Amino acid sequence: MTTPVSLKTVFLVGQLTFFNSAIDCLTKVIGPILLLTGRDFTMLVVIIQKLTKTRKRMIYWTTKMNQFNPVTKAVIAVAGYGTRFLPATKNQPKEMLPIIDKPIVQYLVEEAVESGIKDIILVTRFGQSAMENHFDSNLELEIQLEKNGKKKQLEQVQKVYRMANYIYVRQGRHLPYGNGTPLLCVKDLLAPGERFVYMFGDDLVLSKEPCTKQLVDYSDKKQGAVAVAVQEVVESEVSRYGIYRLKEGSEDLVKDAVEKPDPKSVKSRLAQFGRFVINTDIVNILEKNYEDNNLGKDNELWLIDAIIEYAKKQPVYASRIEGKWMTTGDPLRYMKAQVEFALNRPDLATDFRNYLEELVGRGSNG
Repeated sequence: MTTPVSLKTVFLVGQLTFFNSAIDCLTKVIGPILLLTGRDFTMLVVIIQKLTKTRKRMIYWTTKMNQFNPVTKAVIAVAGYGTRFLPATKNQPKEMLPIIDKPIVQYLVEEAVESGIKDIILVTRFGQSAMENHFDSNLELEIQLEKNGKKKQLEQVQKVYRMANYIYVRQGRHLPYGNGTPLLCVKDLLAPGERFVYMFGDDLVLSKEPCTKQLVDYSDKKQGAVAVAVQEVVESEVSRYGIYRLKEGSEDLVKDAVEKPDPKSVKSRLAQFGRFVINTDIVNILEKNYEDNNLGKDNELWLIDAIIEYAKKQPVYASRIEGKWMTTGDPLRYMKAQVEFALNRPDLATDFRNYLEELVGRGSNG
């Protein structure tokens, strides 16, 4: 697949590369020659200063332009160990557990693709080859399906690896725990200032319009601003999520937030779930927090801390998503998601609903 790129962006990136190369040449090659020959450095210093100043301007404008480019990349965090699902996750990622007939992570990829995303960046860990194999072709299987005339199943299998460009990045064990850490691993895959979608690998959304599309559209409407998907939760659930507080008089402008607070300590019930449209400025904040060992709650690197730091200078918006948000992070919520998706499937809904009603009837009669 090919991804359209703005010619202006290509031009600016090309110029930036030129200035980087010129400065490197002057400082690493010509400088030592002048030093060895005893020549005057004055003119060289002036040239380097001018090139450096021009490079800064180029970085500024490249960053600004990338903030308004279409969002075409999604980063999906799938590097966890899934310890709540052991032993099922001993040799496979939690995100490969099925919701009916597709793994959890495939639902996220499909949501992203339906929202205009072209490049899927999966942040994985050692031992997750099952996920890479899933999003790759299986020639033997495809030949067998074609031979047996199973056209529908063949199309389903081929769709998996044809619907996007897949990029895999491993999260090193030396990095801190936390939902901000996967973003440290993908920095070099993003252009300065580029907007992209960030998705938690265990959050699913049932909605008429894909959750990611709702969020990207909201960011576009706000001139390319950072946008966080939120929904209100009951008080008993507050301590499970990042909770956002809005500025007084605003329906969407974020003032501050806190990760997994005590429900008694906050009035807001606006919880983030695993969908964000962010940019590389937030990645830079995360990187600085990591380098300075400025970690957050429970000594983890939290995305929410970087978002609030960013919100001190630039607007961040809370986008209320229309749809049913479900997390699959523990067995009970995973089973609830199974039920919700089964009831949403036209080929299963009626029979499955009848079965559930029969179970309820047995319980009331018992």
